[in-house]
Amino acid sequence: MSQASPSRFQRDSEVVPAGDGAFQGTLSAGWAIGAVPNGGYVMAVAARALAAAVDRPHPASITGHYLAPTEAGPVQIETEVVRRGRRLSVATARLIQQGKERVRFVGAFTDLAEAEGLDLATVSPPEMVAVEQCAPMAELSPRPVAIHDNLLARLDPASATHWQRGDPDTDAAVDAWLGFADGSDPDVFSLALFADALPPPLFRRVGFSGWVPTVELTVHVHRVPAPGLLRARFCTRHVTGGMLHEDGELWDSSGRLVALSRQLAIIGGQRPGG
Repeated sequence: MSQASPSRFQRDSEVVPAGDGAFQGTLSAGWAIGAVPNGGYVMAVAARALAAAVDRPHPASITGHYLAPTEAGPVQIETEVVRRGRRLSVATARLIQQGKERVRFVGAFTDLAEAEGLDLATVSPPEMVAVEQCAPMAELSPRPVAIHDNLLARLDPASATHWQRGDPDTDAAVDAWLGFADGSDPDVFSLALFADALPPPLFRRVGFSGWVPTVELTVHVHRVPAPGLLRARFCTRHVTGGMLHEDGELWDSSGRLVALSRQLAIIGGQRPGG
């Protein structure tokens, strides 16, 4: 699936140094849900800036606190290196648009090629039917969403039910194949995007329920993904006072766990501009 020229995602997530630890980039409307760029995509852009700031190629862990909605257009990312270590370096970033801080990030970065130590696998990827037999997420959505044009997101048939009206007796969980529509392969930065690529699985219980703004998203990267599609599992076990917690797991084409995620979001939040 790999290709020589930069993929759409690579082009749309690139940043350039602007001096004094700052970087500039442009958020693309092609990764938006409504008018707001996907939170995982925004995290990927910031992660590229942070990796460059600490001169480490791979995020080990990155957390974003989403203070205000972003929008398509130029951004400035102001980074600060907190610590440079032999294995991990830590830095923070402020993503700014139109003079306003929209997201605050903190990340630990490393070189996964140099990782040494204990490996322990206690989970397995979900068993799913072939991608051709799975349901496109775009066909289940109640309205067109720009990000669906750039993603391959296909739900296992067991996960493709109850999205429209919900069912209080079904699991708030989803298994899916994820990849890029242009056939390019995932990289470590795209794992943040894929960790936030699907609607909340809680919708299988309550039906499509309006805007679900992310409050906080954390992604832990375990490995550089092998070429090919990812298998994903997302589930919500707790909803309290209109706040949902979503846990995610991403496996690469070789069956290795490559990333874990946890997200806190507001169910039924007010849509920007609404």
